[in-house]
Amino acid sequence: MFRWLLAQLRSRPWVSLAVLNLVCPPAAASGQAPPDFSNTLLAAVAQPTALAFTPDGRVLIASQLGRLYVYQNGALVTLAALDFSTGVCTNSERGLLGVAVDPSFASNGFIYLYYTSSSNGCVNRVSRFTLSSTNQVDRATERILIDNIVSFAGNHNAGDLHFGRDGYLYISVGDGGCDYAGDSGCAGANDAARDAHMLLGKILRINADGSIPQTNPYLGPDSARCNATGRTTIGKQCQETFASGLRNPFRMAFDPNASGTRFFINDVGQGLWEEIDEGMIGADYGWNIREGYCIVDSSNGCTTQPAGLTPPIHAYGRSTGCAAVTGGAFVPNGVWPGYDNVYLFADYTCGTIFTLTQNGSTFTRATFATGAGSSSITAMRFGPYNGTQALYYVTFAGGGQLRRIHYAGSANRAPTASISASPRSGPIPLAVGFDGQNSSDPDGSALTFDWDFGDGTLHATSATVNHTYSNAGLYTARLTVRDPQGLTGSATTTIDAGNRAPVVTITSPLPSTRFRVGETITLQAQATDPEEGSLPASSLQWTVTLHHDTHTHPFVPPTNGNGVSFTAPSPEDFAAAATSYLSFAVTATDSRGLSTTQSQQLLPRTVSLTFVTQPAGRTITVNGASLTGPRTVTSWDGYTLALNAPTQTDSSSQAWVFQSWSDGGAAQHSIVTPSGAVSYTVTFVSPTAPPPVPTGVRVIR
Repeated sequence: MFRWLLAQLRSRPWVSLAVLNLVCPPAAASGQAPPDFSNTLLAAVAQPTALAFTPDGRVLIASQLGRLYVYQNGALVTLAALDFSTGVCTNSERGLLGVAVDPSFASNGFIYLYYTSSSNGCVNRVSRFTLSSTNQVDRATERILIDNIVSFAGNHNAGDLHFGRDGYLYISVGDGGCDYAGDSGCAGANDAARDAHMLLGKILRINADGSIPQTNPYLGPDSARCNATGRTTIGKQCQETFASGLRNPFRMAFDPNASGTRFFINDVGQGLWEEIDEGMIGADYGWNIREGYCIVDSSNGCTTQPAGLTPPIHAYGRSTGCAAVTGGAFVPNGVWPGYDNVYLFADYTCGTIFTLTQNGSTFTRATFATGAGSSSITAMRFGPYNGTQALYYVTFAGGGQLRRIHYAGSANRAPTASISASPRSGPIPLAVGFDGQNSSDPDGSALTFDWDFGDGTLHATSATVNHTYSNAGLYTARLTVRDPQGLTGSATTTIDAGNRAPVVTITSPLPSTRFRVGETITLQAQATDPEEGSLPASSLQWTVTLHHDTHTHPFVPPTNGNGVSFTAPSPEDFAAAATSYLSFAVTATDSRGLSTTQSQQLLPRTVSLTFVTQPAGRTITVNGASLTGPRTVTSWDGYTLALNAPTQTDSSSQAWVFQSWSDGGAAQHSIVTPSGAVSYTVTFVSPTAPPPVPTGVRVIR
């Protein structure tokens, strides 16, 4: 039934989906571990972006929402160690994005955070804080190391932090999504990573106190510090820069098996390639000239490389549905049999963890674990577990989770309980159907079931069972499953007997609304409760999600109240304009915690643009994507597009140079997509072609 509803949402944008009685956790997208491994849910954390370990075994978990959590002694510490309730931008892909632990943490307690500060608009910042033994961070301990890194479009912030074996702090920075200077464009047209005077599209390297290592590559008279302003004078280079030419190097991984500092950079691609680069001092990885092994917007041949660029060690195309490389981790030698010197990396879109094995100068990719879900894994690291190490990862799937994959070998593995119940609320007597059939055992053993309904009645032992609650109250029902060797797993859900869920109705925007880029959208709803009557605005919570082709990004974080406003974005890239849109959801919660959610798509006003070349068959670029005219494409009303009509050579080696655009623009210029369909014609001329023959004149050759 749920799949049918989702299909209706996709095919009928006027349909809204109501999800009632959200009093139990969302279904976990656990992922499938390979044989001899076990994948375990450790804690629920909303929108987790990064993780790190302290020497005493604590796991630090960054949430995009601006909170830092600690997982210690097998449980998540309830109170966040740090909560940026103010001072942090969390819209789009901004927020708390990275965390690292000082090599001397045991003596100084220093941790390092990469977050989007709201102190100067929305800019990215790297700061050092002190974490106490009681798992609290005093904001007064903040020491800003790098500030004012431009976050122009909200996305492509990168934000990873790692200390190398050399003791230096390495920082990944994206290209900002759109050009901060406004002289190139967005997506593939954005050339900010080429600007040496900006801390964009770079790997940075600093000392733990923020100073510059004397071995950094750009320390000459043509360089300057960029730590205060995020930039320096045009023509100079930022001394913080270690390497450049990156689009969105979302995560890095450092090799614990290497004698020195060795690391890989997972750089999220534009439209065709995802790439993994080896960190090398002074390297230029080529963005926005190259993506993967190829010139940008190319997937064929790719044997000729522009001079001076460092190629990736591995790249993969998007034809399999994997389209956003994220977390990475080197397997420590001796931890997993058969995995010495293996690199692991995850793809956010297809929910898969891959292995990358080196043999000489070549790298071979293979699947390690699957099923984590779309819009899932964001970061991975190895950390302590039972006297050895295991792979820990954080994922947006299942409502946000911290999970652990450990090697079990031939040892028996614990089963996983899965519980569903319907209805979960209503007037008494409340008859509830419970189902545990989706519980599983990784070793394939038969399970036994034990139901505790939470109301003091006798337990039940079948996989499915019906139970009636006679008295009003809030009850926690628990299912425990047991394998033949006695290992157990459990899951719970909450039943609210004698209470009915609120009714919430979205009043604005209407399902028929189509937005324009840059337009202010205001979200409004009405909520009533059968027991409490009209609910106040404080009972409402909104979220907005950007659907980018095959995956999603949080766009507006959970925001309480009514009349919540935001500015309608552009699509993340031009190529996905036809398959991208927004959705939003509002949750109304009564005084007993019973909730109802309504969600609705919010579609852009799409516009057909036709690009004609004279003569036909010539190539132009739109936001860095190549088009051969004539071609009709989909854009969004109000979306700014960077057009370019480059000099080119056809298949017969005849050169063609730009002459004019029908709108009077230069060869390179920008347009704002109008509200209705329009055609743009670009005319090329060939300086080597023979002059045209006048009508009526006969030429004898």
